[in-house]
Amino acid sequence: MSVATLAAFLAVDLLLVFTPGADWAYAISAGLRGRSVVPAVTGLIVGHAAYALVAVAGLAVVVASSPAALTVLTVAGAGYLLWLGWCVLRQPAVPATAGENTDASRLRVLLRGAGISGLNPKALLLYFSLFPQFIHPAQGWPVAAQTGLLSTVHLAACAVVYLAVGLLARTVLSTRPSAARAVTRVSGAMMIAIGALLLVERLAG
Repeated sequence: MSVATLAAFLAVDLLLVFTPGADWAYAISAGLRGRSVVPAVTGLIVGHAAYALVAVAGLAVVVASSPAALTVLTVAGAGYLLWLGWCVLRQPAVPATAGENTDASRLRVLLRGAGISGLNPKALLLYFSLFPQFIHPAQGWPVAAQTGLLSTVHLAACAVVYLAVGLLARTVLSTRPSAARAVTRVSGAMMIAIGALLLVERLAG
């Protein structure tokens, strides 16, 4: 794979990663809980890594060619976003107090992050629609190797951006409880809006 191809992919990938969505909303929410930023971002990366493994195995092509399978995954992801958005609106996150975080809570934060990114329709579109445009079997690299390299670049970009978002939220909002509630309510509303839009688009199509 050429450096030019890799650079072009990174540019497009960063545009997608920098676009606010469910992952951003979760990173912001986690940022208000102090030390939970790292396990939350780790969970988000785990979800994306699961898609990477599927893509490397070549199953992405199978799923992308099956409208029914893609519909099921998209509807499941949209439903999960609606549920999470409702939970955030019902109980907005506030800056954590000292000693609030425990190992068990961190594990739950990680698992929820994995669920959010693992059912994030944006991740589906990334692997099933964007990756094939930058994979060229004729260049001599095996398709699996090219997919693995692109996946590694994407996971690194996600880790850096989501950590920055979570830490920025913690730094800026940690002393502003009212602003923190407002931001998390906007995040919850964003999750609901994205989930509803995906449901309408997928079911209408």
